[in-house]
Amino acid sequence: MGIYEDNYLAKRPQELCNMCGRCCRVVTTSKSYEELKALQAQNDEGACEFLKIFVPYPSIEAARTVDKELVDNVINLLKEDGNYDENRLTFYGCKYLLDNNMCSIYEQRPTLCVHCPATPWSIVPPGCGFEGWLFLEREKAKQTVRKAKEDLLELKLLKSKSSDPEVLKKIASVEHKIQHTIDLYKKYGSYDW
Repeated sequence: MGIYEDNYLAKRPQELCNMCGRCCRVVTTSKSYEELKALQAQNDEGACEFLKIFVPYPSIEAARTVDKELVDNVINLLKEDGNYDENRLTFYGCKYLLDNNMCSIYEQRPTLCVHCPATPWSIVPPGCGFEGWLFLEREKAKQTVRKAKEDLLELKLLKSKSSDPEVLKKIASVEHKIQHTIDLYKKYGSYDW
């Protein structure tokens, strides 16, 4: 298994799923529908997989009729983050979800479904069984980043006390690795934590 699988997916307690089907019934992405179509035309695996199973709702209002609370929750979170753009936002529904909230292709479901929720920053429906666990995972990641920033400060102090080129080279190497850890979480706001 890779780092992602070891550190996140393998620890994800699948039994927390309420099997309510809400995460399949109404879903959105960080990319606009037009961006996804363009990526699909370039044979982007993720876009192709997503558009193979999810069908766009004709409007935000159409998605609201399916799950108003979830749609409004996503919109409010995007507004809080300053990322809300109604013209870029599209909601989708899975064409394989059955009326009993079961997946009609469960045994052959795509990787993106197997990995859902894919990151601790996944937006899940209110009341989702994963809500509390995802919050704790986000806090662990934030603590990792905060510790990395503290380590960078200590290295800066250590660097200021040394003039040995070999020591400075080793410090620079460690600083680079630590900065990489912080950069991994950049899209989630790690520079602000």
